[in-house]
Amino acid sequence: MRYNQLGNTGLFVSELCLGTMTFGEAGAGSTWGAIADVDQDTADKIVERSLAAGVNFIDTADVYSFGVSEEILGQALQNLEVPRKDVVIATKVYGVMGDKPNDRGASRGHIMDSVEESLERLQTDHIDLYQIHATDTVTPIDETLRAFDDLVSSGMVRYIGVSNWQAWRIAKALGISERKGFARFETVQAYYSIAGRDLEREIVPMMNEEKLGLMVWSPLAGGLLSGKYGPGAPGNGEGRRANFHFPPVDENRAWACVAAMREIAAKHDTNVATVALAWILEKPFVTSIIIGAKRLEQLDENLDAVKLKLDADDMAKLDEVSALAPEYPGWMLPRQAAGRRPQPFEPKA
Repeated sequence: MRYNQLGNTGLFVSELCLGTMTFGEAGAGSTWGAIADVDQDTADKIVERSLAAGVNFIDTADVYSFGVSEEILGQALQNLEVPRKDVVIATKVYGVMGDKPNDRGASRGHIMDSVEESLERLQTDHIDLYQIHATDTVTPIDETLRAFDDLVSSGMVRYIGVSNWQAWRIAKALGISERKGFARFETVQAYYSIAGRDLEREIVPMMNEEKLGLMVWSPLAGGLLSGKYGPGAPGNGEGRRANFHFPPVDENRAWACVAAMREIAAKHDTNVATVALAWILEKPFVTSIIIGAKRLEQLDENLDAVKLKLDADDMAKLDEVSALAPEYPGWMLPRQAAGRRPQPFEPKA
């Protein structure tokens, strides 16, 4: 397991992050009933196995099973007697947590109410990484950032991040934070997979420029890249993706990627899912991949990704089959930048 710098901070986190969206009760309502099916005993085992493999980074959100995920994670860390300093806990705020008009969003009011509740459910006195889960088109960015800055100043939160924002909005937030002396976003949590590389168009260049860390969610495209689906699939593709088509993916492109990954998996005596994760781990802009599991067997497959080292030929083949179509202004930039590279100094005779 490698440990990477979290954004522009001095904190180091494991290249694999345990995601806990599966922690909770099946049928608990809404979307989460189709995803969550991990009880306390199984969660304890998953957390224990992850920590033993070197994972020190765990991600959850208040909205996962409406708080149950945070409760199960907090109790698991207590049951396993994990020293608080040995684990980096990330959670998120924004989602609908009640039937009142202010039980959602990125307002100061909702953030301040939610952080207290998350701390109680997690059974801790601080959150290492607190993230805005979505774009609030109503609340001014300044209001959200001021609330987060106050949480950092109070010690309740140590670092802040953002999820599912556009590049321009993140850049604007960073400018506000710098101008007003607020704590700045250190991470972006975003969807990225070999079948969905849109992140590379605008968000990745922005992150590189601003020294932000990337936490990848749904690296297997909601299970589409697990090997259960597409050409050469061994069965009928049972699983979450069969009933919950998210995130949206161009399946024609995805099947081409799966076919290429099957060949590479056979070459390395591994499986499609492990190849899909290993490909992401080779990307220099990725800080950590969020992996989730309902069973220990699934978890072990994901953990094995750190052991697989794809060679240059493997990466070239996968990069080619998954390449994004050219899009303006991206295709214009290298053409116009050609004459602006550093030139050697040649003194006059």
